[in-house]
Amino acid sequence: MDPKLGRMAASVLAVLLLLEGGMFSSSSLPSGLLERVFQYIDLHQEEFVETLKEWVAVKSDSVQPTPGFRQEIVRMMGLAAEKLSHLGAGVDAVDLGTQQLPDGQSLPLPPIILADLGNDPEKPTVCFYGHLDVQPARKEDGWLTDPYTLTEVDGKLYGRGATDNKGPVLAFLNAVSAFAALEQDLPVNIKFVLEGMEEAGSVALEELVEKEKQRFFSGVDYVIISDNLWISRTRPALTYGTRGNSYFTVEVKCRDQDFHSGTFGGILDEPMADLVALLGSLVDSSGRILIPGIYDNVAPLTEEENALYEAIDLDLEEYHNSSHVARFLFDTKEEILKHLWRYPSLSIHGIEGAFDGPGAKTVIPGRVVGKFSIRLVPHMDMSVVEKQVKQHLEDIFSKRNSSNQMTVSMTLGMHPWLANIKDNQYLAAKRAIKTVFGTEPDMIRDGSTIPIAKIFQDIIQKSVMMLPLGAVDDGEHSQNEKINRWNYIEGSKLFAAFFLEMAKLH
Repeated sequence: MDPKLGRMAASVLAVLLLLEGGMFSSSSLPSGLLERVFQYIDLHQEEFVETLKEWVAVKSDSVQPTPGFRQEIVRMMGLAAEKLSHLGAGVDAVDLGTQQLPDGQSLPLPPIILADLGNDPEKPTVCFYGHLDVQPARKEDGWLTDPYTLTEVDGKLYGRGATDNKGPVLAFLNAVSAFAALEQDLPVNIKFVLEGMEEAGSVALEELVEKEKQRFFSGVDYVIISDNLWISRTRPALTYGTRGNSYFTVEVKCRDQDFHSGTFGGILDEPMADLVALLGSLVDSSGRILIPGIYDNVAPLTEEENALYEAIDLDLEEYHNSSHVARFLFDTKEEILKHLWRYPSLSIHGIEGAFDGPGAKTVIPGRVVGKFSIRLVPHMDMSVVEKQVKQHLEDIFSKRNSSNQMTVSMTLGMHPWLANIKDNQYLAAKRAIKTVFGTEPDMIRDGSTIPIAKIFQDIIQKSVMMLPLGAVDDGEHSQNEKINRWNYIEGSKLFAAFFLEMAKLH
């Protein structure tokens, strides 16, 4: 049998099972409109996969600043605008002008799409954010398939952008299209913010949100983002927090030229020795940051939050094996998750100016720059952290009595984000997850930094929620990125159920 026909037959069977209660317990069997929406999504999943294939085929790489890739992003934004228009949305493709790059070239910025669907004052207004640009991908980098050809293997849909972030964006649109196809009013008003430069730092997005605060965003009640992953392969999650990031450089300089160690070794303060001492003073062998006062403003752990970590579905042995490391610094699931999500961490990233090529080179670098970052958590103050870091390094450097010059700079600062899990949209999402997946979600944070959540929270001053669809092994940013067909299709149902739950709680 043709595989496509086989999957269609399976879809029909799935709907029959649904009607007989085979996919849900009697207590969770959706009725009425939601049941019809679920049936529609099951029966049209091939169409939804085909659209994802078309979107993945667009090489919308924003990381490599070339005219060709930039043109592909513009084409991608055009496809999304066309899709939204077809669904009846009012679409505004906002022209952002050009981008001046450090090498002097100028490239056009892709438009940011602002769209709205529905303006019923009796309904809540949900704003969905997503991005349609991707990380670089080449077959020769280790992909088993062409990264820009969506390829299904054992229910896994491989392709660049499949999970980050084209798949989740389309899942949301699939839910909207199901209501439209059934000629049913959407239970909520929806606004869309779709950008094409997220992987390159969301160029111009914050300025646009600020500019549109009193117009496009004035009626928004809730913001939803689906741009991260579960912590499990099978159990869904809701994300309510991310860490921030302060990135530092510390330069130690003797002179601009390097030295020959046979001529100068032993008679001067070597910059590399100073720098190694400075970097070595930042964190101990147990991962504890040694900068005085750094933990003073960390939010205390509550009993309620502690219970969330205990309930999370994480197979510690599998997690350890998949990480390919000899050991972790902590032995329990709870301690590992807390140190990934809700405690600060310090990582040393590299040294600029040091000899790092093959072979033996007896050089003393005249100037070296160390790079490190601190992942911030509530309620750490970024400006306070900057002062603490500088004071600590100055103290360590002064004790060395070195004649070299030291300069410390914070080159990047992004705040942590934390949501209230008792907000209506979190309650609605939990109910929708229970309906679609038959289980309570893992309530998780993310150890990385997703600036857009904090941007929306601070500027619009509305509740922000992250509702991921992808499994923990989806490989975002990596070779062989994928989204499971099951996650993609059930995720489409999840958004539909979420719309109805939001309408009930408003």
